[in-house]
Amino acid sequence: MLAIASCLHQHSSLLKEQKSNNHLTARMSAINSENPSTLENAMQLMIQTFHKYSGNEGDKYTLSRQELKEMLTQELGNYLGNAQDKDAVDKVMGDLDSNNDGEVDFTEFVILVGALTVACNDFFLEYHEKDEKKGGKKE
Repeated sequence: MLAIASCLHQHSSLLKEQKSNNHLTARMSAINSENPSTLENAMQLMIQTFHKYSGNEGDKYTLSRQELKEMLTQELGNYLGNAQDKDAVDKVMGDLDSNNDGEVDFTEFVILVGALTVACNDFFLEYHEKDEKKGGKKE
């Protein structure tokens, strides 16, 4: 629990000190440069990716519709397909924007990444089950 509190404190401090996305990236890299685990690296990348796009317009701690579209296109295009489609972006924004403020905050962003991760895991489990039923090798 102490480690989680420390991480939350560090994240909060980083957000307060943020002057630019480059500054945040440098600080995040410095937080745990001593052999971070794979999961710690993934968490740092999620934070860095969110802040890479947030704040280009409006609130620097949220993603506007345009920032979300850019992030979806650049970072999740392989999983989401045509993120250029305005209706698709509007649907994702509507689904994520749980407080209806017209922006996606970090918590809402994490929900998107989590839901996509679950969907990918489910897909691969189904794929392996079908492969095993066809006589494929079990890993």
